[in-house]
Amino acid sequence: MLKEKLKQSAKCQWRLEPFGDMKVPAIIFGDRSIIADIDDNIIQQAVNVATLPGIVTASYAMPDAHWGYGFPIGGVAAFDPEKGGVVSAGGVGFDISCGVRTLKTGLTTDSIAVNKRELAEALFAAIPAGLGKGGKITLDQSQTDRMLTEGAAWAVQKGYGTSQDLEHTEEKGRMAGADPKYVSQQAKNRQKDQMGTLGSGNHYLEVQKVTEVFDKKAADIFGLSEGDILVSIHCGSRGLGHQIATDFLSKMVTAAKKHGIALPDKQLACAPIKSDIGQQYLAAMNCGINFALANRQVLTELTRRAFAQIFSKAELTTLYDVSHNTCKAEKFQVNGKTRTLYIHRKGATRALARNNPFLPEDFKSAGQPVIVGGTMGTASYILAGTEEGIQLAFSSACHGAGRAMSRKKATRTWHGKQIIRELAGREIIIMSRSSKGVAEEAPGAYKDVTAVVNATEKAALARKVVKLEPLICVKG
Repeated sequence: MLKEKLKQSAKCQWRLEPFGDMKVPAIIFGDRSIIADIDDNIIQQAVNVATLPGIVTASYAMPDAHWGYGFPIGGVAAFDPEKGGVVSAGGVGFDISCGVRTLKTGLTTDSIAVNKRELAEALFAAIPAGLGKGGKITLDQSQTDRMLTEGAAWAVQKGYGTSQDLEHTEEKGRMAGADPKYVSQQAKNRQKDQMGTLGSGNHYLEVQKVTEVFDKKAADIFGLSEGDILVSIHCGSRGLGHQIATDFLSKMVTAAKKHGIALPDKQLACAPIKSDIGQQYLAAMNCGINFALANRQVLTELTRRAFAQIFSKAELTTLYDVSHNTCKAEKFQVNGKTRTLYIHRKGATRALARNNPFLPEDFKSAGQPVIVGGTMGTASYILAGTEEGIQLAFSSACHGAGRAMSRKKATRTWHGKQIIRELAGREIIIMSRSSKGVAEEAPGAYKDVTAVVNATEKAALARKVVKLEPLICVKG
């Protein structure tokens, strides 16, 4: 068993030295309990990633890691284009730029108590959610291409939000290097009525309250206090992102053979970053990121309008919007030299440290907000990036609880109506059109998010700022 080969190398850090075709070690983050429960298949996937050309330093798995397509979900890997480094569609994932945007409302727990049910119904009516559920925004070809190029900035220009939203969004809401000509017509068709929609699966819009403050200085900088009401929106690039991944995975299988790349798993299909296919994928993937950013921007405005129906004094501002499922060119020091590396974060969140030039000015003294979502009925957390994390895992941290059970097994274990009743007993309102979807996302189907976050902090990947508890959850 691979697990038996893991050796603890630091606090909440476990190392598997290279063997076979591995070019670098595999490093798994987690406490003893997380490592004891980890599936050998996850370690094998981290090992497989370590065999890819041009990988730098190590193949990483975050404390929330679970089995994924090729790369583990919760996997991080950096590749050097000057040393034959590759880009892998499976290393980004099918839901390109799935991420979380958290909004501050200016309201407190007491101020929404009386109208909580009314607010839940207003949000459910305003936010299109569920498998295949379309929105009211339909774009023609030229509008689609502009949106894919401009991202959330396009949405703000259309009246969905403000410049403050962009300042507090990763990449300021627009990923450079996007080129719609590399996005297939089928992918564009799949997003035709999906702008401003949540989708299904683990996506949600959740009204939350701050229940605990761990780092008061950072919390003050972020504008957070105990009792504050926040809203978190978790969704991604919908059908467009899925189709981009599907289109390029088949191309990358061919590209890998052409460039003599031996794949331990076909799902690790990849292409050299400098190759035509590698560059085309990055241009299309950046379009997927821009769609996801625009999508969350539109959902932000729909959320504001729903709140305004119930609370005229609510003022929703963006705390931060951060993606997982990306590959970005970033500069890091490796062996004393600054190198441009392509960082795959699949089910992992960028976690910039204090004073990073890419942070909003008002957050530079705290570090980047790292938004870690739980699932229905469980806590979420806001962390902040650390200086140690720069060297530990290329400024990366966990992104959520991480599945502990397949969706199929979850639906055999729980019934959606049962979950809704149980959470109602805890005064948590679940709004969903799909009982099956609720069962798939049952709290028991996930790891303990608090254990994941604690391990992340102990490993020094990020530090805890505040804890959030759910009040209302709109599910697909």
